[in-house]
Amino acid sequence: MQAISFLFDAIAGFFSVLLILRFLMQWLRVSFSGQLGSFVASTTNWAVKPLRRLIPGWRGLDWASLLAAVLLQLALHALLLLLLGGGELIALNPLSLLLLALRALLRLGIYVFIGALILQAVLSWVNPYSPLAAPVQQLTRPLLAPLQRIVPVISGIDLSLLVAILLLQMLLIYV
Repeated sequence: MQAISFLFDAIAGFFSVLLILRFLMQWLRVSFSGQLGSFVASTTNWAVKPLRRLIPGWRGLDWASLLAAVLLQLALHALLLLLLGGGELIALNPLSLLLLALRALLRLGIYVFIGALILQAVLSWVNPYSPLAAPVQQLTRPLLAPLQRIVPVISGIDLSLLVAILLLQMLLIYV
């Protein structure tokens, strides 16, 4: 059972991260024309396009992507509870299941930002002109801009990325 639950968690986690990334990319106006945008769009269209008929975007937010991520996490947690013998808990308390799914999505969203910050740091050292550099910078700009006003650049090194990662990890502790 543990291997099966791991497999379901890994697959649902992968697609949930992509759906969250699609939501964030649209919200933060990150271009979908590059490799990253094309990959995210093509791997999530199966879930987002049908939901867009029911839930259109509003104020620049792609609610269909977010709803698809919530539904995927709901299905994952319900399936895991059924596999692990807690099926009666679903019938008794669907609100708990929804809260578990939302908590998982929040954690995955924080991990997306941490991964983007680490990727941005690595790209700045290895290849700052990589095709991934611009979308990653657009994705992390809302986190880094306020910190860059507070944290000084020391000897040409911007420590705001490190501070942002530490703050996000602290946030994970509370979530």
